[in-house]
Amino acid sequence: MSLSALTAQLIDFREQRNWSQFHSLRNLIVSLNLEAAELLELTQWKSDAEVDALPANAASHEALRDECADVLLYLLLVAERAGIDLEQAAQAKLHKNAVRYPVASSYGSSRKHEQPAPDERGEPAASGFREPRPRG
Repeated sequence: MSLSALTAQLIDFREQRNWSQFHSLRNLIVSLNLEAAELLELTQWKSDAEVDALPANAASHEALRDECADVLLYLLLVAERAGIDLEQAAQAKLHKNAVRYPVASSYGSSRKHEQPAPDERGEPAASGFREPRPRG
């Protein structure tokens, strides 16, 4: 099913229940973040290994699936309300990221594009920031 078909099905579901009145852009963005927090909560206080094992457990997998679906559904509603074509926006963002993070300088690096590259010793490059001197 395409994102546009899923959005149409979701809008129909919403309209049948007269919930559009509650779906201001602000309310939808808040709800999206609340659902993302519920997804995050599934990982709280767990090690990376425990989180990686969640999909192998049927109940945990179902919880992950449900929270991912909630995030997606609210994202579709946000995009619909804001007039954003998510497929087009995602393609445009991938292009921006390809320019921002060229393979030659980004391969295997978690460094943000704003961060200067490390010097030849592997030390972080000088940022021009200096610690304030103690007074007195």
